[in-house]
Amino acid sequence: MLCSALLGWSAFASAADGMDDPRRLTEQAAAFENGEGVARDFDRAAELYCRAAYLGYAEAQYGLGWMYANGRGVVRDDAAAAALFTMAAKQGHGYAKRMLHFMGQADGDLPDCMRDGLENGASPDTPERRKLVQMVEQLAPEYKVQPRLALAIIAAESNFNVTAVSPKNAQGLMQLIPDTAARFKVRNAFDPVQNVRGGLAYLRWLLAYYQGDVTLVAAGYNAGEKAVDRYRGIPPYPETRNYVQRILKFFKQAQHPYEASVTAPSPELARIRLAAEG
Repeated sequence: MLCSALLGWSAFASAADGMDDPRRLTEQAAAFENGEGVARDFDRAAELYCRAAYLGYAEAQYGLGWMYANGRGVVRDDAAAAALFTMAAKQGHGYAKRMLHFMGQADGDLPDCMRDGLENGASPDTPERRKLVQMVEQLAPEYKVQPRLALAIIAAESNFNVTAVSPKNAQGLMQLIPDTAARFKVRNAFDPVQNVRGGLAYLRWLLAYYQGDVTLVAAGYNAGEKAVDRYRGIPPYPETRNYVQRILKFFKQAQHPYEASVTAPSPELARIRLAAEG
């Protein structure tokens, strides 16, 4: 199995003193890889690179890909390396693009550590789920959404059931209601790629609308941004409050980068923030 020397997500969730900053994780990984200021430790380097790569950081995806391409502390695996380079290249990483000129694009398996870590209660680790996770990890950077946030939403919404339908007719992996599907040009909500692209587009919009506030984004995804604006915060629905806590528990970050050009911020955002402070 790929990346067998690495710890699973649950085993290294507290690595690097609980840091979730992919840039800092990548800097530490490079230090362990090259023996800069610390004893060289390829296992530790790969672990940290993998965690940052899972968070969607292109430099970490490239660094881990380089380790696999060269058998540097891990078993050489060109398919895994090319898959990682492809993820980084989609975010504009120049060196990853150069490597792909030699290796070609790839849809090979990603390291195990990038597929593990779904919260308790997620569906069993099956080949089908691994393919879905890999698809999300490859698509999410196109929408400037960290894969872990998208995976948290999918785990909470459908538990990776492609054919899931809610009592409110929310459909597919990311449980798109028909209005949301139409809004983001999803023709077939049961097609995994279309569904995920629609859900990622909605997440990108919500991130801009709430300026990266993950709590509000999660609440908006579950209850709709109109409800969040109306209540000036998390709506008082037990389902939504539990949902937000579940997303935060898994994602572990209160803020997420966002593209301000996507949409203007919520007109209620200032009042929401004042209410939160009070």
